[in-house]
Amino acid sequence: MIALLVPLLTTACGYHVAGQTNLLPPEIHTIAVQAWGNISMQYKLSDYLGEAVSRELNTRTRYKIVADPAKADAVLTGAVANLFSGALVADPTTGRSTGALVVVQVQVKLIDKNGNVLFQRPNLEFRERYEISVDPRQYFDENQAALLRLSRDVARTVVSAILENF
Repeated sequence: MIALLVPLLTTACGYHVAGQTNLLPPEIHTIAVQAWGNISMQYKLSDYLGEAVSRELNTRTRYKIVADPAKADAVLTGAVANLFSGALVADPTTGRSTGALVVVQVQVKLIDKNGNVLFQRPNLEFRERYEISVDPRQYFDENQAALLRLSRDVARTVVSAILENF
């Protein structure tokens, strides 16, 4: 008797694997990811964000990513609303910065072909730290690598939020 109850209780618990939820309407099959707007001085950041979000949608979802919004069931738009970059840590001996932080605020909206807003976040904030070499002879600009890492983080967060309506 107990052997019959255990499988029944464990299968009816209501839990599911995280990240498997999809709260978008079932008629959405294609998504167009528009070029991201950018008011910051980091001109490549909008390219990084658009590419990262498209890649994340492509690898994590069943949706087909299309270039033409007229051929899409939904259109995803995004923009860099603000960017701040500054020193975090300074070497006490030389006074040179040894660590920096970049903070980016983005706006994201997903609209279906009828103009209904399926998802919107007007102010998402992301942060990424990076190191700065104290020795000028060994200096390597880590800023672009930090922006690439930040773009992947934005993409993961945005796609998860869209799918789970979080």
